[in-house]
Amino acid sequence: MIYVPDDNVCHDDALQGAATHTVDPYVQIVGLKKSYGLKPILRGLDLSLQQGERVALLGANGTGKTTLLRVLAGLTRPSAGTVAVQGFDLVQDAQAVRRLVGFVAHQPYLYEELTALENLLFFGRMYSVAHAHEKALELLGRVELAKRTRERVSTFSRGQIQRLAWARALLHTPHLLLLDEPETGLDQEGHTVIDTLLREHTERGGTTLFTTHQLERALSVGTRVVLLNKGRIGYQQQTTALTLTELRGVYGQAVKP
Repeated sequence: MIYVPDDNVCHDDALQGAATHTVDPYVQIVGLKKSYGLKPILRGLDLSLQQGERVALLGANGTGKTTLLRVLAGLTRPSAGTVAVQGFDLVQDAQAVRRLVGFVAHQPYLYEELTALENLLFFGRMYSVAHAHEKALELLGRVELAKRTRERVSTFSRGQIQRLAWARALLHTPHLLLLDEPETGLDQEGHTVIDTLLREHTERGGTTLFTTHQLERALSVGTRVVLLNKGRIGYQQQTTALTLTELRGVYGQAVKP
C-alpha cells in the first residue's frame, strides 16, 4: 500500500514524487555509525522498517537508542553509513526527509514564552502546512488542550507539554513517527489520547519507531521489537512470536554489564 499524504499539507515537487514512488523497505539503514569525539555510539548498525510497522526499540541507557532517532530525525549527522527514508537519502535529500518525519523527544522543542496555538502556528510555517490555523486547533482538541489554546507553555504541566509535543509532531502529517519514550509524564488519560493518535497514524499507512523501557508496552504497541546492545542490533523478533516472559529473559541477558 502506498501512503497518501494529507491534502492539507503543501509538499514540494520532490515529496510529491515520493507519494507515488514505491520503496520496500520504507526505511533502510546500512552500516550506520555515529561517534561523538572518540566515543562510538552506533557501530555499523543495519536495520530496515517496512511501511506500517510499529517497531519498539529497546536497550539499556547508552546503547544508542536516542542517537539513532536523532540521526533519523536529521538532528545529527551520521559518521558513516547510509540511511534512506521512502527512497530519499538522509543526507543528500535532507529537506525531503524532514517533511516525512515527525519526532517526539525528551526535549519537547517548544517555546515556553509562546502559547500552545502560537507554537503550532510557528511550526506550521516551518513545514508550509496549508490551513495551519484550522489544523492546529483540531490537533489541540485531539490532545485535549483546547481549553489551554491561548495559554503560555510555561504554565503547562509535564504531561500537557508532552501532549502538545505530539500535536507539533503530527501537524504536517508525517509518514514516519520517531518517538523517544513518548509516554513520559502522561497519565492514563494521556496514554489513551496518544494511543488513539498512533493507531490512526498506522491506519493511514504510517511507520513508527519508538523507544520504551516498558517491555509490556513494547509488546502491546509494537509489531516488532529490536534490541540494541553496544550500538548494534543484538536481537529482533515479531511481537506475535514473543511472550512477556521470553522478552524479559532476552532483555535481561542483553543489559547485563
